[in-house]
Amino acid sequence: MVKIYFTGIDIGSSSAKAIVLDETNKIVHKFILPTGWSSLETANSIKEKLAQVDMEYANGKFVATGYGRVSVPYAVKTVSEITCHGMGAAYLFNARDCTVIDIGGQDTKIISLSQGKIVDFIMNDKCSAGTGRFLEIMANALGVSLSEMFDLAATGSGVSISSMCTVFAESEVISLIASGQPKQNIAYGVVESVINKVISLCGKHASSNTSFYLTGGLCESNYIIESLSKKLGFPVVSSPLGRYAGAVGAALIAKSLK
Repeated sequence: MVKIYFTGIDIGSSSAKAIVLDETNKIVHKFILPTGWSSLETANSIKEKLAQVDMEYANGKFVATGYGRVSVPYAVKTVSEITCHGMGAAYLFNARDCTVIDIGGQDTKIISLSQGKIVDFIMNDKCSAGTGRFLEIMANALGVSLSEMFDLAATGSGVSISSMCTVFAESEVISLIASGQPKQNIAYGVVESVINKVISLCGKHASSNTSFYLTGGLCESNYIIESLSKKLGFPVVSSPLGRYAGAVGAALIAKSLK
């Protein structure tokens, strides 16, 4: 008997994730790749990797989401990130009534779920400030990796980044470096600026939910999770699988298709 698989592909601005579910909704395969300059090339690389483990188009369905979803020619359907992240978070965290925080590469999304269904959302996509890309740019300016910047931020204090624009914020960081400000204090100011933007979005988002889940590429940062929890006044829960939430939602949609 031929096994049928359901694959969700989430091509984001910095990384692409693939999740494969079997007919019982069990995750049987997953991987992550850098998106690179071409979403189409990334989509083809994903197809090749799936073929290597016998999870090909002939015995499954594919649904794509994310920044590069239109570049997946073998997908039977494309779906918005909001829908997929909401469904994926509900699955991963067994959540029914909650708020999902997704700090992505090019936008930040706050999604409300009620009875496991998406009822509202808000997102910041006008500028990279408050996103993963912003953090990457600032880490580069400091000459450290993202994880190193979070470790530095945990021991820093006393600095705030006032600029709302990424370009001006980078100039502000460079000026702080030139003035001799310790790296840990600058890192603290950078990360706090992102946390504050996320908290601001949550404040603008009308929701009575007090259960919060973090998805996206920062889901394994204890510093981010702890800072969000402290400022929200409620615990924020995450998991290493949180970065796959969009792909999981896409795979669930693939399974629902007739």
